[in-house]
Amino acid sequence: MTFNDNARVGGNSAKRRGGTVAAVGGGAVGLGAIVVLLISAFTGTDLSGLLGGGAPAAPQGGGEAIANCATGQDANNDDTCRLAAATLSIDQFWQERLDGYREPQLIIVDRATSSSCGTASNATGPFYCPPDETVYVDPTFFSILREQYDTTAGPLAQLYVLAHEYGHHVQNLTGVMQEYPNNGTGPDSNGVRTELQADCYAGAWVAAAGEQVDENGTPYLQPPTEQQITDALSAAAAVGDDHIQAEAGQVTNPESFTHGSSEQRTRWFDAGRQGGVNACDTFSVAGSSL
Repeated sequence: MTFNDNARVGGNSAKRRGGTVAAVGGGAVGLGAIVVLLISAFTGTDLSGLLGGGAPAAPQGGGEAIANCATGQDANNDDTCRLAAATLSIDQFWQERLDGYREPQLIIVDRATSSSCGTASNATGPFYCPPDETVYVDPTFFSILREQYDTTAGPLAQLYVLAHEYGHHVQNLTGVMQEYPNNGTGPDSNGVRTELQADCYAGAWVAAAGEQVDENGTPYLQPPTEQQITDALSAAAAVGDDHIQAEAGQVTNPESFTHGSSEQRTRWFDAGRQGGVNACDTFSVAGSSL
C-alpha cells in the first residue's frame, strides 16, 4: 500500500524502544504466538512459556520518537516510518466507528524490549499486550516472513499485520477478550475466532484506507492495488496454522489450531474488505462456518 508523498505523518505517536532483553511472560495476542510455535516446531525447543504462564516482565517506559518520518514519502521509503505513519490512518478509522475508542501505543522494537506480556523481539513477532494497551513490532519480522515463509511481505502485507494487532486492541476495548477468554486450541476455539476477527478487522481497514486524511485533507494512503491485496492475502496465508504445520513437516492437526487455517485467514480478511466491520462477528457463527 502506497502513501501519498505529500501526506503529513509526523504527528504519529509511535516510539522506538529496545536493547534490553527481559524475562518472558504470557498474555500476548496476535501473530507473535505463531512465530513462537514456528520456532518450537523447527528447532525442537520448547518455548511455550512465551505464550502463557511465568512472571511477566515489567514493561519499559519511554522510548524515542521515530526519526525522519514526516511525510508519506518517508513512509514509502522506510519500514519503520511506514508502520508509524499507518497508525494515524488506523486510529482515525476506528475513531469513526467505535465510540470511546482510545489509541493504543505502538512500540517499534529494536532488538528486544520488555512488556507486561513478556519480551518483544523478532523472535516473538508482532503482538498486542492488553495490560499495556500497546502493540509491539520489530520490523525485521518481515524479513523472516520473506526469507522463510514464501511471502513477499510488501508494504500492504506489513500494514495488514499492524492492522491485525490493532484489531486485538479493539477487541480489548469492546470486551471481546473478556467475554471469550482463551479456552484452549481447536478449529472453533475462542483463540481461533479471536484471530480471525482481527484478520477481518484488518481487511475492513484496508478497504477504507484511502479515506483517512491528514490535517490538510490529503489522504494518507492511496487505494490498494490488486497486486498489493494479493501480497496481503499471501501474508495471511503464510501464518495459517495448517501452512505452518506443513512447513514443519507435520500432518495437519486442526485440534491444535490457535489462529485458523490459511484459507480461513484469507477468507475472513476478504470478508472485512468486502463487508466492513459489521461482517466480522466470528463469535456468532457455527464452527463449520468459520
